[in-house]
Amino acid sequence: MKKIDWYILKKFLVTFIFCLLLFTVIAVAVDSSEKTDDFVKANLSTIEIIKQYYLGFVPFIWSLLFPLFVFIAVIFFTSRLATRSEIIAVLASGNSYNRFLRPYIIGGLLLSSLLWFGSRYWIPKANGIRSAFQNNYLDKNDPSKNRSFGNCSRCFYRRTDASTFIGIRDFDTASKSAQGFFLDRTKDNKLVYNLRAQTIRWVSSKSKWQLLNASERTVNAMGEKLKFYDSTYINLSIKPIELRNDDYLKDKLTSPELAYFIKQEELRGSEGLSALKVELYRRTATPAAVLLLTLIGVVIASRKTRGGSGMHLALGIVIAAMFIISDRFSTVFATKGNFPPLLAAWAPNIAFAVVAYLLYRRTPK
Repeated sequence: MKKIDWYILKKFLVTFIFCLLLFTVIAVAVDSSEKTDDFVKANLSTIEIIKQYYLGFVPFIWSLLFPLFVFIAVIFFTSRLATRSEIIAVLASGNSYNRFLRPYIIGGLLLSSLLWFGSRYWIPKANGIRSAFQNNYLDKNDPSKNRSFGNCSRCFYRRTDASTFIGIRDFDTASKSAQGFFLDRTKDNKLVYNLRAQTIRWVSSKSKWQLLNASERTVNAMGEKLKFYDSTYINLSIKPIELRNDDYLKDKLTSPELAYFIKQEELRGSEGLSALKVELYRRTATPAAVLLLTLIGVVIASRKTRGGSGMHLALGIVIAAMFIISDRFSTVFATKGNFPPLLAAWAPNIAFAVVAYLLYRRTPK
């Protein structure tokens, strides 16, 4: 690292922090104006709103727009270097264009690593704060946020293994009990076992579920056997903490927790895991996109043009918009269709890696 490297790296990081803070202020101002009525209804003080909501909202915005902040910062300060002919001076002094890119690559790797670690551990913790506020104060009157099984918001239907299905009705998270339970086990697409109970509750001391007023039916070639129990205990692979309708679950889990949750659901044969897988893969793909957009930004802005910084910023915004749109499209195709989640997370990076290579080849060196 020479003096010119430190000079460029300092410009890079300072401009990035400036963009980060500027867009954060704008995002908070817009969000607070939209949620003013909700904040008033919540009857919380300003300090409580900051602690219970904005301490989670601000990191969420950072993670969402982090690549865009990096991209704009690179284009902005690199364009100024090109306008003042500083890049021409660097190249004329005998440095190659690849040597000129070194501080950008170092800065991109530094910010990519920061986002990678943050998206795996820090951002999910912040999302937990934000989602708790959303659930408690903002989503109560929103029908689109109160999805349920049938007409029951506290009913659950789960597949515990390849042949066993359970249903729980009116589950109360406080008492860890429900007013209705059934378990069906199949073999060769035929029902061979059925267990029903009027009440089911979790017994922490035994780490088991207790059934009250239960009936057990076993079906075989000889007929049916029926038994009744006033009280009995069973082992289920599902614990009380898993019985929840949480729209923000994938955002709140750290990457190791999310990977474990996906693995458990796959063992149970659960469907609709594409959104969770896309989220898990994107936590690695997005930091890689930071480095990729850094290279695209410097290649675009390092050429001195008659339009100055305005032309560079306009072109950069167009490319950023195309990147975001392609990312959204691939996500929709994965969650609503049959597009592989891994490819959905990495497809924008693959496409824009080709764009970065073509721009690099055409850049004057």
